[in-house]
Amino acid sequence: MVRIIMYTTGFCPYCKMAENLLRSKGVTDIEMIRVDLDPEQRADMMNKTGRRTVPQIYIGDRHIGGYDDLARLDHQGELASLLVS
Repeated sequence: MVRIIMYTTGFCPYCKMAENLLRSKGVTDIEMIRVDLDPEQRADMMNKTGRRTVPQIYIGDRHIGGYDDLARLDHQGELASLLVS
């Protein structure tokens, strides 16, 4: 399975929903980067994505965006193919 990175915080409900959606698709390994614990990681996330909010999700080298973007991919039937690339 492809590498998944999720920038997250410990108190974000959308992060938990994104994690649950990915796990429902069979994902067992998600690299969680807690930006609330490390300001340098938050700055890195903002530089990479141009966004300030969490979650910010990468599947492989592709920046997916946040939970709404992930859910949209799932509803369009595109998420499953990204997870096995």
